[in-house]
Amino acid sequence: MTGTGNERARKTAEGLAYSSGFGNEHSSEAVTGALPVGRNSPQRAPLGLYAEQLSGSAFTEPRAHNRRTWLYRVRPSAAHPAFTRVDNGALRGAPFTETAPDPNRLRWNPLPAPAAPTDFLAGLWTLGGNGDATQRTGMAIHLYHANTSMDRRVFSDADGELLIVPEHGGLLIRTELGLLRAEPGHVALVPRGVRFRVDLLDATARGYVCENYGQPFQLPDLGPIGANGLANARDFLAPTAAYEDEEGPYEVVNKFCGNLWKATYDHSPLDVVAWHGNHVPYVYDLRRFNVIGSISYDHPDPSIFTVLTSPSDTPGLAGVDFVVFAPRWLVGEDTFRPPYFHRNVMSEYMGLVEGAYDAKAEGFVPGGGSLHNMMSAHGPDRETFDRASAAELKPQKIDDGLAFMFETRWPVTLTGQAAGAGHLQSGYDGVWQGLERHFRP
Repeated sequence: MTGTGNERARKTAEGLAYSSGFGNEHSSEAVTGALPVGRNSPQRAPLGLYAEQLSGSAFTEPRAHNRRTWLYRVRPSAAHPAFTRVDNGALRGAPFTETAPDPNRLRWNPLPAPAAPTDFLAGLWTLGGNGDATQRTGMAIHLYHANTSMDRRVFSDADGELLIVPEHGGLLIRTELGLLRAEPGHVALVPRGVRFRVDLLDATARGYVCENYGQPFQLPDLGPIGANGLANARDFLAPTAAYEDEEGPYEVVNKFCGNLWKATYDHSPLDVVAWHGNHVPYVYDLRRFNVIGSISYDHPDPSIFTVLTSPSDTPGLAGVDFVVFAPRWLVGEDTFRPPYFHRNVMSEYMGLVEGAYDAKAEGFVPGGGSLHNMMSAHGPDRETFDRASAAELKPQKIDDGLAFMFETRWPVTLTGQAAGAGHLQSGYDGVWQGLERHFRP
C-alpha cells in the first residue's frame, strides 16, 4: 500500500465504533431494518438479504460454550467456485513433523523484513506448534512481517482462531462482521472461519500470531480473586456491521487442515449488512489488564497474568494460555522480584512488544521470541540475578516493557525453517553462564 493508502486506512480506523463485552450476544446492522425481528431465518430476509448461520461450535454444545452468529448478507457464502490448492509459502500447520522436538532453550531475533511486496497473509511465517489441526487440538505459533495491504484478497482459517499480537505498525482488520483497529499494545482475536483482510496503517507491520486449534479462548475463572480483576470483559471490543458490496475478482484463501486453498470470487465476501451472535472478533488493549500481584512476599506464578485461556479436557490444564506481563508495581518484601528459576511441565513461547523484559537484560528484543519447552530450565540471566539480589527493596514500578507468553500443555515442535533460521540466536545458553557458586556450608 502507498503512503496515501496507509493514510486512508488510518483515517478509516480512527472513526470506528465498537460494541463492548467478551462473550456477549452482540448485534449490529449497517442499514436500518436489515436485522429481522423475532426470528433468525424468516421466509424472506429483510432488504432482500440472505440469512446464514456461522457456527463456531457444534449445535449441541452446552449453551455456555455455544458459539454462533447469524449473518444477513448480500450473497450467501455458498455462492462460490471450487477451491484449489495453492503453495503454503512459509505457513505450516499441525501436526509438525519436520524436526524432532527440541529440549534446548532457543531464542530468535525479529523476523527479517520481506524484500518483495508482502501482505499479512504472505508474510505469515510458522515457528512451530503441537497437536493436530484435523483433530482440533493444539496450537501453532506464527510471526508476520508485511509491507503492503491485502488488496482484493481475503483470508479465513478453518483450522482455528487467530490471536494477532502487533509489535510494530498498526493494522486495520476488515472482517465479515466489521472493522477492528489493532495497534502495538493491542491484540485482535479472529474466530475460526471468519473471513477477513488486513490493511496496514503504517508502511510496515510486524508481530505474532497464536493459532488455537482447540476450544475457543475464554476469560479465565477468577476463583479466590473474586468477581473482578485480570482482563475485564467490558474492555473487549467487537466490531459494528460494515459491508462491502463490490463486484469484480476477489481472491479468497482458506486454510484447511494445514494447507492453503484458493478460489476466485466475482464479488467481495465481506458483504454482511447485519448480524447477531457471539462468534465474533474482538480487539483488546493490553494496557487495560488489571494486574494482580503479591503485596507481601514472593513472586506469584505467571498464571496470575493470564488474559485468555483455551481449556482442555483436564480441569486447570490449558491447551494454550495467553499471558501478558503488563506494567505493574513490585513491592514484595524479602523477595527476589524478577521471575524465579523454573522448570515447567508447560511449554512457553515468549515475545516482546516493546521495551525490555525484567528477567532478561540482554538479547531479548521487541519482535524477537524465546522458546522454553517443557522441563527446560530457565529464569533470569546472570546480570538480572546479580542486580535483583543486591537491589534495595523499595516499591518499584515496571512500566518500560510489554511482554507476553503463549503457554501450552504440549511441547512445541519447530518447523524446519525455524530450526535453521538465520535469525535464530546462537549461544543463548550463555546468558546463564557466570552464575557463581555462593554456597557456604
